[in-house]
Amino acid sequence: MTLTWRGVALAALGVIPAVLFPVPLTVLVWSLLVVAACLLDIALAASPRQVAVSRDVPGSVRVNQPATSTLTLTHTGARRLRGLVRDAWPPSALLPAAGTAGATGVPRLGVRTPLSAVDLRPGEGVRTRTAVRATRRGDLVAPFVVIRTLGPLGLAGRQARIPLPGRLRVLPEFVSRAHLPSRLARLRELDGRAAVQVRASGTEFDSLREYVDGDDVRSIDWRATARRGDVVVRTWRPERDRRVMIVLDTGRTSAVRVLDAPRIEASIEAALLLAALAGRAGDRVELLAYDRAVRSRVAGTSGAGLMAAMAQSLADVQPALVETDWPAAAAQVRARLSQRALVVLLTAIDPAVAEAGLLDVVTQLSQRHQVVVAAVADPELDELRTGRDGVGQVFDAAAAERAGLERAAVAMRLRRRGVEVVEALPADLAPRLADTYLALKAAGRL
Repeated sequence: MTLTWRGVALAALGVIPAVLFPVPLTVLVWSLLVVAACLLDIALAASPRQVAVSRDVPGSVRVNQPATSTLTLTHTGARRLRGLVRDAWPPSALLPAAGTAGATGVPRLGVRTPLSAVDLRPGEGVRTRTAVRATRRGDLVAPFVVIRTLGPLGLAGRQARIPLPGRLRVLPEFVSRAHLPSRLARLRELDGRAAVQVRASGTEFDSLREYVDGDDVRSIDWRATARRGDVVVRTWRPERDRRVMIVLDTGRTSAVRVLDAPRIEASIEAALLLAALAGRAGDRVELLAYDRAVRSRVAGTSGAGLMAAMAQSLADVQPALVETDWPAAAAQVRARLSQRALVVLLTAIDPAVAEAGLLDVVTQLSQRHQVVVAAVADPELDELRTGRDGVGQVFDAAAAERAGLERAAVAMRLRRRGVEVVEALPADLAPRLADTYLALKAAGRL
C-alpha cells in the first residue's frame, strides 16, 4: 500500500470540519471517510504483479561512458494501469531525469529517467529507458524493478518489487589510449630503420654486409667472408615475437589514493597502453594481477582480442589490504616464462615494498629477464616540501623530504640491479612506460 500527496491533502482538509464542528466525532468521521476512500482506491488499482517485465542492458561499457537500460512492460491484467516504474540502479550511477514517458498505446520508448510514469490499458505495452553512467570499474547491478499503481482517485495505490537482476560490466576508462597513435608512429619508425648492429642476447639475425671501419670484429661471419673473398659482418635487429609479462600489484599500496583516485587506477592505465603497444609490435603479452593470490590473469590472447580480454579481466580487480607476497609472485612469473622476456612490475617504490621482498625478487628476475619497475608518484609530496609557513608545515616538509629520499634510495638500489625504474605522475605513468618499452626495443635489450 502506498499513499500519494492527494491522500495526505484529503486528510489535511479535515481541519476545516474540525474547526466548524469542534467535537471528537467530527475527527473520527472524517478519518473514516479518508480511510474508506483510500481503501476503495487501492481496491480499484491494477495489480503491479500483473505486469510482465524484461530488461535490455548493454553487456559492458567503460567508466564514465553513458549506457541505457531499457525496460519493456506488458500489462496482462484486466484493469487500466496508472502508476510509476523505477529501474533500481544505484542512485550514484543515474543521470539526471529528463521528463516522463510518452503517450499510451503500442510499445514505445520513454525518456531517459529512473522514474517513469505509465498509463496502460489491458494488453498494452510500454518501454522506458534509464540512463546510467558508472564512475568506478566493476559490475553495476540493478536487482529489481519497482512498480507502483494508483487507483482512479489518485489517493493511494499498490506497490511491488519485481525481481529482475540486471548487470552492467564497467570496464577501465583507458584514457591513455590518446597516447597510442604517437607511440605507434614511433614503433613504425623503429621497425623501418636500417638494421643496426646489436650484440645483445635475444636479437634476431637480419642480413650480411661488407665490413666497414668501426664494426665489431666479433660480428664477422668468417664462412661468408671465405666464400665472398671480402670481409662480411652480420647485422642484427631486435626480435618482434617477444614475451611481455605485466605484473600488477594489487596489495595494500595499490589502494593509496593519489590525487583523486587509488594508485591502482593509474597502474591499470599503464598496463593497458603497454599491452596495446606491445601487441601491435607483435609481442606476446601476458597480465598477472597478484597480491597473495592471483586476482586476474590474461594469457594466450593476441591480436584484436587482447585488449578486450585485458579490459574484461581488469574490470573487477580491486586492491586488497594485505602485503603483497613478492616471492610467490616471482614464482608465478618463473612458471609462465621459460625464455628471456620483459617483466614489468606495476607497484610502489618505497621502503615498505622493498622490505616485503621486492628487491630480492627483482634481483632474481633480472638475472634472466629485462625488468622494469613502474610506480605512481604523488604530487602532494612535492607541494608539502615547499611549505614553510608554520611549525606544522615545516614538519610536513621534513617528512615529505625524508619520504622522497627513501624512495630515491630504493630506486637507486633497483637500478644497480639492472632494473629500469619509471616513476611518474598518474597522468604521465602510461606514456612514460610506453616510451621506456620503445627505448628498450630500439636498443635491442628485449
